Amino acid sequence: MIDIEIMQDASEIIHYDSPEISYAVQERSLSNYTDMRALCHWHDDLELLYIFDGEMNYEVNGQKYLLQKGDTIFINSRKLHYGYDNNRRECEFMVVLIHPELLKASNYMYRRYVHPILNYATDIVIVDHAGPDAGKFSALFHKILECHRLAKSSHEFQLLGYFYELWSLIYQNCNMEENVISSREDPDIQVQKQMVSYIYQHYQDHITLEDIAAAGVVSRSKCCRIFQKYLSQSPISFLNDYRMEISCNLLCDTAFSITQIATSCGFNHLSYYSKMFLQRYGCTPNGYRKAHQRK
Repeated sequence: MIDIEIMQDASEIIHYDSPEISYAVQERSLSNYTDMRALCHWHDDLELLYIFDGEMNYEVNGQKYLLQKGDTIFINSRKLHYGYDNNRRECEFMVVLIHPELLKASNYMYRRYVHPILNYATDIVIVDHAGPDAGKFSALFHKILECHRLAKSSHEFQLLGYFYELWSLIYQNCNMEENVISSREDPDIQVQKQMVSYIYQHYQDHITLEDIAAAGVVSRSKCCRIFQKYLSQSPISFLNDYRMEISCNLLCDTAFSITQIATSCGFNHLSYYSKMFLQRYGCTPNGYRKAHQRK
């Protein structure tokens, strides 16, 4: 299973391809994620995602998009986002993560072409598979993937050149109003981050709706509205989903008993945990462990 590593503030831990150069190139299959769903998260890095085959739902700051074969999506720095299946359909895709600092070879070019996109609330850019630049993006992603796989001498220089080409295309598409989702960030986004962060920090404890709302300094009703708006589920449902995902990791990676795992994930009763697990994954925790435990 692929599981996003999350800091307590809900930011993702990015494992760069090189400790000296802040980028990552990843090939992914949605079925390799627990329940075909990534955790809601954010990061400072710029993210570009290209769909090789299949489709997936993708949410950015509460806006939902259906990505299909040949589509490209750019997610700006520090935006809440996550992807998940569309009717259990598989999706093969590629992710390129670039820290903004990597685009600072020229201060002038950074101020002219990068800073405006980072700081003027452009959330995303979508390049449809039928759009005029779709072929250019597709060709670049395939070149990046090939270069990443071969990893020949000085391939980092070649990759950096491709990243600048990608950014040039992103910048051009940012000037195409029909492809850009742009607005001032809703103050509720920060509230959502605070409440999600609270859940990530305290999932092992007994958490109530009141506790989650208090973390965002909002009422219970507004807490529920914000979760529904940005994550399409209730706060308690999100909490239980996260607990279940953590439990799946423990089932795969540890020899803890089922009771120990249930308790460590915040489930007070083994029977309740087992019932929820069966409803969600169609098997018992022990059955899941036998099928997925890492050797």
